[in-house]
Amino acid sequence: MRLAFCGNDNASAYNISAGVLRNVCFVDALNLVPHVFLLFITFPILFIGWGSQSSKVQIHHNTWLHFPGHNLRWILTFTLLFVHVCEIAEGIVSDTQMKSRHLHLFLPAIMGFVAATVSIVYYHNIETSNFPKLLLALFLYWIMAFVTKTIKLVRYCQDGVPFSQLRFCITGIMVILYGLLMAVEINVIRVRRYVFFMNPQKVKPPEDLQDLGVRFLQPFVNLLSKATYWWMNTLIISAHKKPVDLKAIGKLPIAMRALTNYVCLKEAYEEQKVKDPSNSYLSSEEFLRNVYVLAVLLFLALILQRTFLQASYYVTTETGINLRGALLAMIYNKILRLSTSNLSMGEMTLGQINNLVAIETNQLMWFLFLCPNLWAMPVQIIMGVILLYNLLGVSALVGAAVIVLLAPIQYFIATKLAEAQKSTLDYSTERLKKTNEILKGIKLLKLYAWEHIFCTSVEETRMKELTSLKTFALHTSLSIFMNAAIPIAAVLATFVTYAYTNDKPLQPAQAFASLSLFHILVTPLFLLSTVVRFAVKAIVSVQKLNEFLLSDEIGDDSWRGGDSSVAYESCKKHTGLHTKAINRRQPLRYQLESYEQPTRKQTRPVETDDIAIKVTNGYFSWGSGLATLSNINIRIPTGQMTMIVGQVGCGKSSLLLAILGEMQTLEGKVHWSKLPDRQMNTEGYVSVNETEPSFEASRSRNRYSVAYAAQKPWLLNATVEENIIFGSPFNKQRYKAVTDACSLQPDIDLLPFGDQTEIGERGINLSGGQRQRICVARALYQNTNIVFLDDPFSALDIHLSDHLMQEGILKFLQEDKRTLVLVTHKLQYLPHADWIIAMKDGMVLREGTLKDIQNKDIELYEHWKTLMNRQDQELEKDMEADQATLERKTLRRAMYPRESKSQLEDEDEEEEEEEDEDDNMSTVLRLRTKMPWKTCWRYLTSGGFFLLFLMIFSKLLKHSVIVAIDYWLATWTSLDNTNEVRNIDDVKTTNKTYHVAVFSILSGAGIVLCLITSLTVEWMGLTAAKNLHHNLLNKIILGPIRFFDMTPLGLILNRFSADTNIIDQHIPPTLESLTRSTLLCLSAIGMISYATPWFLVALVPLGIAFYFIQKYFRVASKDLQELDDSTQLPLLCHFSETAEGLTTIRAFRHEARFKQRMLELTDTNNIAYLFLSAANRWLEVRTDYLGACIVLTAAVTSITEGPNSGFVGLGLLYALTITNYLNWVVRNLADLEVQMGAVKKVHSFLNMESENYDGYLDPSQVPKDWPQEGEIKIENLCVRYENNLKPVLKHVKAYIKPGQKVGICGRTGSGKSSLSLAFFRMVDIFDGRIVIDGIDISKLPLHTLRSRLSIILQDPILFSGSIRFNLDPECKCTDDRLWEALEIAQLKNMVKSLPGGLDAMVTEGGENFSVGQRQLFCLARAFVRKSSILIMDEATASIDMATENILQKVVMTAFADRTVVTIAHRVHTILTADLVIVMKRGNILEYDTPENLLSQEDGIFASFVRADM
Repeated sequence: MRLAFCGNDNASAYNISAGVLRNVCFVDALNLVPHVFLLFITFPILFIGWGSQSSKVQIHHNTWLHFPGHNLRWILTFTLLFVHVCEIAEGIVSDTQMKSRHLHLFLPAIMGFVAATVSIVYYHNIETSNFPKLLLALFLYWIMAFVTKTIKLVRYCQDGVPFSQLRFCITGIMVILYGLLMAVEINVIRVRRYVFFMNPQKVKPPEDLQDLGVRFLQPFVNLLSKATYWWMNTLIISAHKKPVDLKAIGKLPIAMRALTNYVCLKEAYEEQKVKDPSNSYLSSEEFLRNVYVLAVLLFLALILQRTFLQASYYVTTETGINLRGALLAMIYNKILRLSTSNLSMGEMTLGQINNLVAIETNQLMWFLFLCPNLWAMPVQIIMGVILLYNLLGVSALVGAAVIVLLAPIQYFIATKLAEAQKSTLDYSTERLKKTNEILKGIKLLKLYAWEHIFCTSVEETRMKELTSLKTFALHTSLSIFMNAAIPIAAVLATFVTYAYTNDKPLQPAQAFASLSLFHILVTPLFLLSTVVRFAVKAIVSVQKLNEFLLSDEIGDDSWRGGDSSVAYESCKKHTGLHTKAINRRQPLRYQLESYEQPTRKQTRPVETDDIAIKVTNGYFSWGSGLATLSNINIRIPTGQMTMIVGQVGCGKSSLLLAILGEMQTLEGKVHWSKLPDRQMNTEGYVSVNETEPSFEASRSRNRYSVAYAAQKPWLLNATVEENIIFGSPFNKQRYKAVTDACSLQPDIDLLPFGDQTEIGERGINLSGGQRQRICVARALYQNTNIVFLDDPFSALDIHLSDHLMQEGILKFLQEDKRTLVLVTHKLQYLPHADWIIAMKDGMVLREGTLKDIQNKDIELYEHWKTLMNRQDQELEKDMEADQATLERKTLRRAMYPRESKSQLEDEDEEEEEEEDEDDNMSTVLRLRTKMPWKTCWRYLTSGGFFLLFLMIFSKLLKHSVIVAIDYWLATWTSLDNTNEVRNIDDVKTTNKTYHVAVFSILSGAGIVLCLITSLTVEWMGLTAAKNLHHNLLNKIILGPIRFFDMTPLGLILNRFSADTNIIDQHIPPTLESLTRSTLLCLSAIGMISYATPWFLVALVPLGIAFYFIQKYFRVASKDLQELDDSTQLPLLCHFSETAEGLTTIRAFRHEARFKQRMLELTDTNNIAYLFLSAANRWLEVRTDYLGACIVLTAAVTSITEGPNSGFVGLGLLYALTITNYLNWVVRNLADLEVQMGAVKKVHSFLNMESENYDGYLDPSQVPKDWPQEGEIKIENLCVRYENNLKPVLKHVKAYIKPGQKVGICGRTGSGKSSLSLAFFRMVDIFDGRIVIDGIDISKLPLHTLRSRLSIILQDPILFSGSIRFNLDPECKCTDDRLWEALEIAQLKNMVKSLPGGLDAMVTEGGENFSVGQRQLFCLARAFVRKSSILIMDEATASIDMATENILQKVVMTAFADRTVVTIAHRVHTILTADLVIVMKRGNILEYDTPENLLSQEDGIFASFVRADM
């Protein structure tokens, strides 16, 4: 058959006698003209354009500029394309009814489709290259198309084509669309004036895009890219080559930054102040009867539905992030204004503030994500019920009723889940506390052989935690079960009712349509319970936030200006805040300061020049209304040193804080005098130039700020240098002078990275004295006129204090002529003071110079003198106890294994990395894309093989049954269809009963299996969690001491906290969800393939696409997840840090700097989260489109096959479920991969070697009272810490008689402590032996050996619990024995005075006792254990003289008959010993009685003693 444009079957087709335009075929031909015209013009331009595209410079230019009406144009073009598709379809359908081919029916439509596609591609390219003149071509095209279509429409009207004809409707719609597109084009000309006007308008891209740091392009790209997240491709694919880092994700766009949103929220909040949470066609039926048309429409409907769904998700996410940023800024600003009494009186604890930041803001954010469901869900449910009623009549209502009645149970389960979660949290906190104690005191536990006692206590708590985890798991599995079982139950109820109430048999169309409707109904109902729960939580969060935002603030009555009262009026004036507020050329900090300046001008009283601060008639309170300080009249002279002295608790620190404005002023005034020599700017702050402020300017800017060092040292999580500089410009000489004055240099040298080492909570733990010195250094370094030091000497020993006084205070500060206020207990420094304020009970006792007081108040002066004498005596004794060297020693101990530490962490990260060291790109890629299957297998098997088998078996069975139910339904409905011919009633009824029975049995089995599977998964998860934690704890507790020296405590604790939590609570649900969605997808594909085998062919390309999508997504998602986590931690730390250091920050007047830091941290965290959710959208859009393709292929193949209608329904039903589950498969895979990291980390510890606890001798072979005598022979002893390290003791020989008192001395690192550890076999004895009472200790079981010796360590360690528990955790001794021990240690009276006596509580680490008391408790503990050998390892190092004397006395009397080995760092403690051993570098140098050694003038011991005198 020859092809002809107008067809061959009609002779009059080419007849134009009635006028050209009356010929239909000609009008169709005319319609081709505009399309061809467009293609001719645009193709050359596009090719040239694409050729030169490489010349585009920056990445952003392909997104930046939008012409007016941009989005409308995209929407119109898409509609146009859809209408063209309809036109093509209609033409083809009409053509099939003709005798010969009529090309004019569909060819113009096809060309139109091509032209419309070209037009949008062309437009996009013009837009990205910003060349609007080329738009003229499109303008002409729209006009021509509009004209030709109008001619066609007029033609139809003249011919009287009825309105119900599809062709007429399509033509009408097209005329409208072309008209609108023409209007859009005219608008572009009007706005941009690129043609017909003299002066074309110049445009600039939005500010965000001029800044190449902004990488988040969602707001700027075109509509198609917005919908499909096309712009994310580069990021997700590049993640394969190198990990995504913060640089790759750039900055937040301005509109989303915390500052922008904070200003908006603040305005809204101020306006309301009392806040309540506000929420914000076709006529031609034959056409629609065509099955292929329906398949395509189904496909398009799915695509649209999914695109809109993802878009709505994105909008809620963005809004949620904006809200969170604004809330965090509000909370932070409030924290900076909180009154100190709130924090110190415990009305507002740090924990509460952390909860606000970590939990409440996220609750609100989550609520925003879910809140659209509140109005969408009911609509969905009502629509679903109506449709069901239309399909099945009354019986549908039965099914709906089942669903609605079971929904409240879901809600009930959800609330129970929340309760279980809370109790689990409480137990795990308790468990962590115990674990932490064990790890901190691990050395003591091992030396005393108490590991098992503490281990059982942790295990007990863990059992409680597991019990509440069990309830949690039970409810989780119930909720999963309800979710799976409700639709089955509903379907069962409906179809059974239908079968018995209706005469007509069930049709496949009804059955499968209603099945899919039931599936649609279940999701909203399940979600509704979640949403309601979140809504309740959100309301609670809003109340908590409101309460917090309305709590007390500090007063603004300090005379110190600065940005105390924050003025937001300045922001309200800027309506264009988004652009104006953030000026790129000026650092944000200054803008923030200029934002928040006090509006009222401060008039400061002018005083005489020599007084810096004056308080008149001051009464101050800590918020209780009772005056803590009363009748204060003091003055602080300028440029001189004022000392505030007095007993503990007399209000010295409070006085400083009162001057700083931290206390509530009941009456009276604090005057800050103005300095005559430095002129202030009228506004009270200095306008800072763009350049670095000059020294003078910065001097005056800090005028009203005070350098303040608090009593409790407060450090930032930052480097040492940042802690000292604290935001001031770095000046090398000044920095060096300050560190020398505070004698910090030696400490800094010990740190792994010098002063660039991170310290603070997350960094290296420093001792109290080191922390205090850093805080003092910070105060000295700041360039302020006034310095407040609150008891800077409290944690320092005498050498350090003297050095600090001489170098730091007298030299450094006085040279600068700075005003210094010093609170101190060390009266020996009084002579240095220019002015003294003596306080007592919150009042000023005396003020004046030392001479004044000597003359006026002789009594007080004498009292001071006696105190000073006493302090001087202590001084002489104390001179050798150099605390600094001690601190450095502990620091060195913590530091020396650093290298091996970092090694350990690396192993932890990637075990596989070691295989090939050369940084081969492909191997790294392979690692990054590989699922950790090995770890998954370890996890699954740790739950036990039986459970694993049960889980797999029940899962498979359940899914087979569910498929069987649907299969049975298909056969039943199809059968009824064919049966209609043989209309014999009894056959039908037996058939019906038989079908209903099988259907009911299958459904019942399905419901039971749902319960069993969800229970087995949770049960398996619990068993795995239980075993992993048990093994981990036992492994760690039995580990060698060297392991604890090498591994940071935080690292070990992380395994017990974060990782255990993931294994307990996150892996089981992820695993469940993953297996469920995977099996659902597989069963669906199997079912479709069974119904239409041709589907398998189409599956291959789809499978390949799916594989690549998941592969790329998993890698990127893992990185982004890690970024999100790692950026959250600094943010939370910053909040808690600020709350702790409030007084310091406010005294320094550094609020603006800290706010700025907070905004940066918030934005960083938000951009990471935003990218993470964008990546999820990217994945979901792609898997949804894949799902839609599956539906389309399934539909088309089933039509062409044309098999049994029941199976077509079945295939389609399953194809529709796939779309929902595909992206869950990938998301769960990605989650599981991240979570398996926790299992891997735990496993890396499980491979560690334990100490060898078994000896050659059986415990029963060791005499009960061994060692009785206490005789020690050390024969040729060689000791090392590990096989690969050098020996620390070399061939040591010694003999100690029973009951001898032996002193061992030597310099640091001479091997003294190693010798003491060798007695307990804590170190590796690789040669020689130690024989105690005739038994070689290496033959003994470790537990026996360690439980028979006693030791007192250098750091006194107490555990939380009762005093009784601390002395005797094994509960072996009587009370009398314990009291006797306490009496010997001189603690009896103190313990008697405590509530509960022996059962009095000891807080964590023994914080409620002083260091000296703690050391005495350790002595009592050693005495309780009646062993004949006592080893004292530098036991007197950290205590004062008085306590040391007690210790010495006790050792001489109570331990008279026992062998005592003392390792001394003060030689005078061992002068009375029977035998002295002097060691050097692991060898014994001198070995004799002290008298003999002293007589050797040139001996080492003699020189030690001389140095000590």
